[in-house]
Amino acid sequence: MARRHIELLLLRNVEHLGIVGDVVRVRTGYARNYLVPMGLAEVPTEERIAELQADREAAMAQVQARRSARETLIGRMDEVELTLVRSCNAQGVLYGSVTQRDISDALIQVGYEGVDTRAVRLHQAIRRIGEYPVLIQFDKDLRTEIIVVVEPDQPLEEREEMEFDDEGELIEKPEVVEEAPEAPAPAAAEEATA
Repeated sequence: MARRHIELLLLRNVEHLGIVGDVVRVRTGYARNYLVPMGLAEVPTEERIAELQADREAAMAQVQARRSARETLIGRMDEVELTLVRSCNAQGVLYGSVTQRDISDALIQVGYEGVDTRAVRLHQAIRRIGEYPVLIQFDKDLRTEIIVVVEPDQPLEEREEMEFDDEGELIEKPEVVEEAPEAPAPAAAEEATA
């Protein structure tokens, strides 16, 4: 019977697994198909662990610096309200949804550098105008909730006058030109023909 797990020494940081110099226990398929061929891990030996000690200390300092930067960012994000303006129909349904990427980009644009798409925890894309609580989470204990307000790009009353096709594109209505009513033929001309 094949072994299900194997211990490996990480040669580089692997997200959600460990940092350089860690000895980790992983499934054999993950080790055989990804970690070892990509040069991210190898079979641990005492000599190799000792060689990687300096790299491990540098990686630990990097992890700690990133964590303290994220803690500061989470502290600054307390009670943040982010407003996004989107096109929608008269019922408030968006033509394009608001995704994690949209929220991440908007946060970076207003000065919250370091909030990547994976930190924005959105169960499903936002498809209507309104106010939504959105979780921002870096680690299990580094999290905060912000409010995302999605507003229409035009007042909804004006949108009722507009028509859109199935793709959400505005249908251009031709301008109606009022023609002058035809003048009745002069009575004298009618009598002459009779």
